[in-house]
Amino acid sequence: MRFTVLGSGSTGNAVLISAGETRVLVDAGLSARETVRRLALVGVDASGLDGVIITHEHGDHAGGLRVLLKSLSCPVYISGQTREAYISERHGVSNEEPRKRSDALRDRVELIESSKDFKIGAIDFHPFTIPHDAVDNFGFTATHEGVCVATLMDFGHITTLITERLRGCAGIIIESNHSRDMLKACSVYPWELKQRILSRTGHLSNEDVADWLREGFDGTARTVVLAHLSQRANNPYLAKITAESALRERAPLFQTDTEIILSHPKEPTPWIEL
Repeated sequence: MRFTVLGSGSTGNAVLISAGETRVLVDAGLSARETVRRLALVGVDASGLDGVIITHEHGDHAGGLRVLLKSLSCPVYISGQTREAYISERHGVSNEEPRKRSDALRDRVELIESSKDFKIGAIDFHPFTIPHDAVDNFGFTATHEGVCVATLMDFGHITTLITERLRGCAGIIIESNHSRDMLKACSVYPWELKQRILSRTGHLSNEDVADWLREGFDGTARTVVLAHLSQRANNPYLAKITAESALRERAPLFQTDTEIILSHPKEPTPWIEL
């Protein structure tokens, strides 16, 4: 089993998970052209995907889906609530966009639930609800032959459920969106946006990730990928150092050789083998 983060940040998010002959795209927040290009960079033909999972309706996770579907033959795995939110008329899109989105999804959808397991090819998916201001946002663990990887982005705080679901994972992709101090000092963001990001249904901070690594992480994962880093309210090296310092601060009996890896908004990570 292996995965790559094709791109992650405020401008768009997409992850590719592969096991055996199965290849699944998680979210389509990049443009269709860029998604196809980055898939090619990691050696995957977009037409050969076995499924696309949409975790929630926000544009940086689903904005490229409609056009991307023209290059794909696989189904879209999406919850009913998220599907309705995705195709509904939204501020900032043309009047034709809801109809185009509805047409694009016609006969292409496999309805899933955010708390019910499902399977795509050789991979078993185990979704679970995570706290974010979307209608039905979920993270999940993906399992193949006993190997487990977790993907969860866009959530405001780590719940007991999240901590439990991350136990035993060989690889984890987790949001490390902002530095609290950098966010508060960011002159570009209005206070209302800062409040949304800092809320318990907003985005996870470097400090939140560090707290989890010190106190909630079981030490099993050999790779933790930091994702969805803000380009205005974070610094990649600060996020990485904060996480690595937290690992070193764990109690002596719970030390780990976990590697912290950064994802990037403009290029895919190398394949990470599990």
